[in-house]
Amino acid sequence: MPRSACAAEVRPVAAVLRPRGLHDLRRGPGGPVRGGAGSTGVPAQALHYRADDLLIVSGLPGSGKSTLMRRCIRAPLIDSQQVREEYAARLPGWMPYFVYRPLVRAAHYRRLRRAVLAGGPLAVHDCGTLPWVRNWLGRAAARQGRRVHLVLLDASADEARDGQHARGQRVSAYAFARHRESARRLRGRLAGTGEPPAGCASAVVLDRAGARAVREIVFVAS
Repeated sequence: MPRSACAAEVRPVAAVLRPRGLHDLRRGPGGPVRGGAGSTGVPAQALHYRADDLLIVSGLPGSGKSTLMRRCIRAPLIDSQQVREEYAARLPGWMPYFVYRPLVRAAHYRRLRRAVLAGGPLAVHDCGTLPWVRNWLGRAAARQGRRVHLVLLDASADEARDGQHARGQRVSAYAFARHRESARRLRGRLAGTGEPPAGCASAVVLDRAGARAVREIVFVAS
């Protein structure tokens, strides 16, 4: 993937990035840090967005989206995993997820619509297999005069499966293949254009090491 030509802003205590354009912050063997023009090479420890921005966090199931969001984001969260956990806590343990998945998705999208229309800072968990969700978010945000940003967690299939196992989640082979194909297409678009996806003001790509380096994701007054 081409490395960003956008500058990262560094403060004495932590490297603070106000994303604009494409930033590839992968730190593993396949992606050493390239912060762009003016970068010191210090991994980003904080991502700062405008107070009314909308952030989409995408990646494979088990890549660490929910973990990153709950650990770092200081703003309202819409996370489908949280909705799934709420339903699982109320239903018999023997009931497989696919039985109540339509209920989880319906509840998730209702919450998402209410949160987007309410305005203000918002972070959204994106499964990646439904492009219409990102398209709708982009259109809704544009009507409100807000900017949309993307954070992509670029985990390998093995890393994602390990993440699923660690939290007791199982994704079917068919569903996981769809997720992998969606992630492949997104990475391909980023690599091919060197720019964020259409409708996004920025895209930040993180691997597991890069995500661990991030300490906060905040929405601040511009």
